[in-house]
Amino acid sequence: MKTKAILIAAAALTIGLSAAAWAQRDPAYAAARAAGQVGEQADGYIGLVGAGSADLRAVVANINIQRKSAYTQKASASGATVEQMAFTSGCNLIAQTAPGEKYRTPDGVWATRTGAAPTRDPRCV
Repeated sequence: MKTKAILIAAAALTIGLSAAAWAQRDPAYAAARAAGQVGEQADGYIGLVGAGSADLRAVVANINIQRKSAYTQKASASGATVEQMAFTSGCNLIAQTAPGEKYRTPDGVWATRTGAAPTRDPRCV
């Protein structure tokens, strides 16, 4: 069972890095992230901090569709569920946020990352 958890974590880290790298190529996403209009969530998807414009909502939806596709492929290959893969990726993506970026805390509040480690779900390893 521990081996399966390690495989899920490794696959999720790969997904997280590739999803983050892909998203950073979109200048609208990069600008929104820098402005604190979007942030990482423990469920592995990007969330809007506030309502956001129609264009920004479309960018976020597109990135989240790409992430779900990656989670689905990796989950199928590793024997994990999509939700397990997404959650593990979310843990990793929150940990990778830079100071000044937004992330959602376990209690559902949007926080701005400081120089300290972000507050993550206690199930994150």
